[in-house]
Amino acid sequence: MPSPLNLPLRANPASCITNPCDNHHQPNHNFLYTPDTIPVTTPALIPLAERMRPQTLDEYIGQEHLMGKDKILWRLIETRYLPSLLLWGPPGIGKTTLARLLARLSEAHFVFFSAVLSGVKDIRRIVEESQAIRDQDGGQTILFVDEIHRFNKAQQDGFLPHVESGLLTLIGATTENPSFYVIAPLLSRCRVLVLESLSEDHLRTILQQALTNKDRGLGAQAICVDDEALTHLIRMADGDARMAINSLEIAASLAPPDPSGKRHITLPTAEEAFQRRSLRYDKDGDEHYNLISALHKSLRDSDPDGALYWLARMLSAGEEPLYLARRLIRFASEDIGNADPQALALAINGRDSYQALGSPEGDLALAQVVVYLATAPKSNAVYVAYNQVRLDIEKTGTLPVPMTIRNAPTKLMKTLGYGKGYQYAHDQPDGLVAQDHLPIELAGRRYYHPTNRGHEAIIKDRLTKWREILEKRGKDCREP
Repeated sequence: MPSPLNLPLRANPASCITNPCDNHHQPNHNFLYTPDTIPVTTPALIPLAERMRPQTLDEYIGQEHLMGKDKILWRLIETRYLPSLLLWGPPGIGKTTLARLLARLSEAHFVFFSAVLSGVKDIRRIVEESQAIRDQDGGQTILFVDEIHRFNKAQQDGFLPHVESGLLTLIGATTENPSFYVIAPLLSRCRVLVLESLSEDHLRTILQQALTNKDRGLGAQAICVDDEALTHLIRMADGDARMAINSLEIAASLAPPDPSGKRHITLPTAEEAFQRRSLRYDKDGDEHYNLISALHKSLRDSDPDGALYWLARMLSAGEEPLYLARRLIRFASEDIGNADPQALALAINGRDSYQALGSPEGDLALAQVVVYLATAPKSNAVYVAYNQVRLDIEKTGTLPVPMTIRNAPTKLMKTLGYGKGYQYAHDQPDGLVAQDHLPIELAGRRYYHPTNRGHEAIIKDRLTKWREILEKRGKDCREP
């Protein structure tokens, strides 16, 4: 049996894409086009990345963990059954292309919906058209939502019953974690497929195809690319095929032709085309949380090299430095605490230094804080103790303050027993008193358990000695 990836894609004249930009042909209506017949005026003006978009699954590069033999997409393609899917992965890896190819293979009507440009009124129209198509020939409609993380709740609620009924098969593409952006009922009706960033080998294959394809690529032009130039474009693209192809197109336009008309792309030309690496990052998205998690865990695991790397990655990608400064202050309190009391002060000083200097000088202050925090002794004893206190408060509610430690500024309050039996610590030679400070219901409870690390070892030793003194004093008082 032939591989389902190599099965021919049968023509589907009814397949469609809603193109809201072409409604000037007929006022107040959107024309529907097949994926291969979207009208264009001048093919030469279409970006190379769009021209090189795979037309068959056989041309599709990457995602072997989904497309390989006996993997989920292999099986779905083999059975020609397409459930609702959410394609989650970084930009430029072929999410939109994969959705279009799957729709063509399933011979379904394909409707493109922009979560940014379309509204609830468009949803109603799509539902009506899909119902008409089903009534006419029983055809399936695939609704492709690009950037589904921008899909607001009203839009999601509008599509939910039609996805649930099977009238619409939803394919959403997103660079963000769908569990944060897609409502639970819709998420539960979709299979989430995680797409991976393209490897350097993938990008090399894609660029070589763009260079040799005479119909859609640069193959009709006499272009020679040095291997080091190609490698530079691949590495700078950071797994993004669209970025790699667009940069190749720019480099080809920058390379001057020699007398024979041949264009030679050298490393300097490739560097000029790319300018600088554009790091993949979204300050409000999943990559943001991935990187801040990496920074925190590197600090917690006492790895200054890893911590410095992730700090620099976030700063280089455009993260707000004061956000990082605030996270470092929190880390100093949560993960170091009293093991090194100076850590909190240094973290606050680092923030103040950045505010005084700005970038790039202030970045060094943050780097200094990161190294200090990474190499400081660690303890979360205060963090654990405080959380345990909050848990007990939640369980027990507003327990009364023991009468002994209540203030008694009036005669009435003294008469009622406020402050009765209170021992003034400074009256004792060692400054210690045996006195309960917790509500009666929590008497004897211990929340803070200092570690043996750093300054907290001194605190632990001090508390142990104090308790021994008070215990001995209590025994002496009970002995006749």
